[in-house]
Amino acid sequence: MIRATISAAALTLSLTAAAHAQTTTAPTAQTGAKTRTTATVQTPVGGVNAGVQADANATAKAPVMVGGAPMLPTQTIVANASKASNLTTLVKAVQAADLTATLSGPGPFTVFAPTNEAFGRLAPGTLDSLLKPEQKASLAKVLTYHVVAGKLDAAALKSQVEAGGGTATLTTVEGQPLKATLENGALVLTDVGGGKSYVTQYDVEQSNGIVHVVNGVLAPKLG
Repeated sequence: MIRATISAAALTLSLTAAAHAQTTTAPTAQTGAKTRTTATVQTPVGGVNAGVQADANATAKAPVMVGGAPMLPTQTIVANASKASNLTTLVKAVQAADLTATLSGPGPFTVFAPTNEAFGRLAPGTLDSLLKPEQKASLAKVLTYHVVAGKLDAAALKSQVEAGGGTATLTTVEGQPLKATLENGALVLTDVGGGKSYVTQYDVEQSNGIVHVVNGVLAPKLG
């Protein structure tokens, strides 16, 4: 029990430190995001308004591409993510946490999906630790902290932020809250430790919900 508690605390510290290091300013289409690491952070494809427009025109266009693969609105979150080259770490984590069936179920779910690059900026050893069988519960908490029940597209998220006077509180499936705000037209998610993650791609329609790609791993409190 003591060993498990220490491990959870250490993972929380690692995740929180990584979240704070990921991004310090809002990304823009011209400049990209400043970071405290040497990693290049993917910039958003437009802001929330662009996401709203993309959603409105989705039925008249080809499928949205994520990681070089078409995201078919007739397929589930897991089925689509499994095709995206930039979401392979997320899919591996979902499988390790035994969440494949859940995220393949009817939902609907809103998923904020961290890219491989986002996972790569975690403190050394953090991801490997989370993927160990004995850390399955902690991994599930991290992943479900990126999931909100219901389908919240860019328009709905923007409306919630505006209705909240600039901040929306999202209740995650994990149970702990996320704060949503807007910076330079980009949707920003702030976790319970104060770490920020930016939405880089909005409104990827799924048969059981919607996915927004994000450039950081959000950190709940573990243990």
